[in-house]
Parts: sequence; structure tokens; C-alpha cells
Amino acid sequence: MGAGADPPPASPISGLDLSSRKAEHVKVVLQGNVEGRYRYWNDIQILHNALPELDFDEIDPSVHLLGKRLAAPLMITGMTGGFPDAAQINDNLARAAAEVGVAMGVGSERAAILKGQYPESYSCVARHAVPLKLANIGAPQIIPQSPGEKVVGIEEVRRAMDLIRADVLAIHLNFLQEMVQPEGDRRARGCLEQISALAKEVPVLAKETGAGISRPVAERLQRAHVRAFDVSGTGGTSFAAVEHHRARAQGAEREARVGTTFWDWGIPSPVCVRELAPLGLPIVASGGVRSGLDVARAIVLGATAAGTAGGVLRAASTSFEATRTELEQIVHELKVAMLLTGSRTIPDLRKAAYRVTGETREWLSP
Repeated sequence: MGAGADPPPASPISGLDLSSRKAEHVKVVLQGNVEGRYRYWNDIQILHNALPELDFDEIDPSVHLLGKRLAAPLMITGMTGGFPDAAQINDNLARAAAEVGVAMGVGSERAAILKGQYPESYSCVARHAVPLKLANIGAPQIIPQSPGEKVVGIEEVRRAMDLIRADVLAIHLNFLQEMVQPEGDRRARGCLEQISALAKEVPVLAKETGAGISRPVAERLQRAHVRAFDVSGTGGTSFAAVEHHRARAQGAEREARVGTTFWDWGIPSPVCVRELAPLGLPIVASGGVRSGLDVARAIVLGATAAGTAGGVLRAASTSFEATRTELEQIVHELKVAMLLTGSRTIPDLRKAAYRVTGETREWLSP
């Protein structure tokens, strides 16, 4: 199905309260056509080792990320919060992340921190021993969008982190999404200065939301004291597509057309990882990660861990058991890839040989 096509028919999500923008996002992701047109991770071909000389039980996929030990190099990247049903989704995610031993972020906490809306949809995460938790605010919210508007400063950041007992703050860079939202924020000047100010106070991970982070932007963020990146490039859920569907439903034809036009705008996730790896900061490779093989592909390219969101959202909207099963499946597939490359540990996997094909190869060609 091409960009801009109508979403396939789907039955309503049982019991989901659709009274907020965040609830609408969940509905669109679960029911609509929001995927990018090309699977860039499929262009990364890891070379098979026919004689691994390794037992499956020996494999250790653990890794350290931002000072915390994870049982596997996997993060549930920030998805949702701020509406009643999000509490159950986030609780399922956090409980599963704690049991499997992987990292987790929440969706933007602006609604809870600035407006006091549904804080329990985030605070439920604090009840679970997730090894690495990330709070989340949007870059547009750290600068005034209109004269006198309340912005997220260090006091609000600390409240956001305390709400889920976070170790790190994710600041998401979602300007493409904002441009497609009929109600989106349009101001971006001054964000880098404010990111730097916050990053001097708390550990900050800079996160894109589907359009990728380039090397020059990453270098500016590194100089601004950012400690890690979540590249979130093209190839997975397109938030231009998500907002296209919302805009069309609201009759906002101009923004709906912008969403169609920029459906696949951005930098592919594997390209981002390759370009940012030499900077030496931790990299979370998200954007289209759907399997343990994708996680392995990210690792061989230089990522510290991989992030998944849309891939576990359907499970999390169903039950804790389904969520845990999905995460365990991804980790199991990663370990299979490690066996088939003769890699006992993640550092071993980083040395595995690979080839780049398809459009990703064209992106990386000088």
C-alpha cells in the first residue's frame, strides 16, 4: 500500500478512550497504514557462520547503557501516556520490561507536568523495577510557542523524572510531526540552547521520532552535553503518516497533504547508526525494529542497543503476557543471530561481518 492510501478497514479498539490526541495516536498506529514504504533494515545482511563453535546456552546478550545493565540491548522507546487507557498500556510495558530486563521510555509527559492530566498513566511505571527508565519531553515544549506561554524548565523536568523514577531524560525532536498536526507547534528557534541548559543538570538522550538524526546535528547535540542518541530514522512508523490520518479526520486538508508529501521524509535508521557511531556516544537504533534480527543488524552497524515501539504496542494494548512474550521473542531471535555469527557476547557481535545492499547502500555511497 503506497503512501497516502486509505488505511485498511479495522474494527474499533475495544474500550479505548479516544478523547485525546494521544489516544488518537494509539488508534491510528494500531489500525492505520502508517509504515514507511521501504524496510531499510533488510538491507543489512549479516554473514552466516556455518561453524560457530558455540552452545546456545553460552550466549550472553547483556549490555551496559547509560550506566545501567540490561539483560539484552533493547529499549521500549517512548510511546504513550496522558489519557486514561495509557495507564494499562504503560503498566504492561513496564512490567514486561522489568521481567525481561530491558530499558523503557514513556511518551511525552507534558500533559501530566504542565496540565496535571492523567499522571497515573505515567506513574504506574515507577512501580516496576525496569533497569533503565527514560522520562520524556518534547523539544518544542522547552521554548515558548507563544508570548508568556509556560515552558518545561529544569523544575518541570525533575518532576517528569520523579514521576516514573527515571534515570535519564529523553528530549524528543518531532518537528516533522508538529508540522503535520493541525494544532502543532511551529517554533524551533532556541531549542539547542535550552537542550544544553537541561543537559548540564540531568542526563539527556536526544530522540528523533521517525525522521532520523544526521551526523552534523548529532555533533551539535554532543557539544550541548547530550549523552546519547535515539536515532529513530525512517523505515518504521511514520509520524507524518499518523498525523496525516488525524488531519484528514479533522478536515485539515493542508496538513493532511503535508503528511502525504512528507510520508517518507528523513534519514534511514541504519544510515544514522553508521554516521553517528564514530562520535563515541551510546546509540539506540530505533525506527522499524521489529525482530531480534533487526536488533543484531543494529549492533553490527555500531549501535549500543535497539529500540522498538510500534512492534510491541499491539501486544501492550492486549495484555502483560502478550507484551512479555513479544519481548522474549525479540531477545530469543537476537540470541539466534548471535549463535549464527559465532558471537558469545554483544562485543563479539559487533565484530561480525556484514554487507549493505539496496537503497541503504546508495545512501552510504560517497
